[in-house]
Amino acid sequence: MLDIAPEKVAHIIVLARELDSKVGAWDGDIDENDPDSILEARANDPLEAELREFIADLNVDEQVSLVALMWVGRGTYEPEDWDEAVDTARSERVNKTENYLLGVPMLSDYLEEGLEKMGVSVEDAEEGIL
Repeated sequence: MLDIAPEKVAHIIVLARELDSKVGAWDGDIDENDPDSILEARANDPLEAELREFIADLNVDEQVSLVALMWVGRGTYEPEDWDEAVDTARSERVNKTENYLLGVPMLSDYLEEGLEKMGVSVEDAEEGIL
């Protein structure tokens, strides 16, 4: 059903989790009233570049499946609406997939939830990655 290997999705999940968990080193200039003061800027981040490149290197069918899977995980579509999600992802593909997905908060959570809803074991998919 998926046009992307679960192991590739798991790789993206792992990288997205690492990217989301990054915080800057404490230097004493943290403003407790400004949560952005503790976040590490991601400009020129090699991890983000790796994730972007990995997604960009996927073929079109894999990218479309990845977006549809994220939508299923987010609850935009149900698993039984998979074909519709894929068709919509394909027809609405106007921006680079990596830009779209990296702009989605909680990407790793949505992809993980999407795999689970589609009956794919996340633990099995991540086994060779972690």
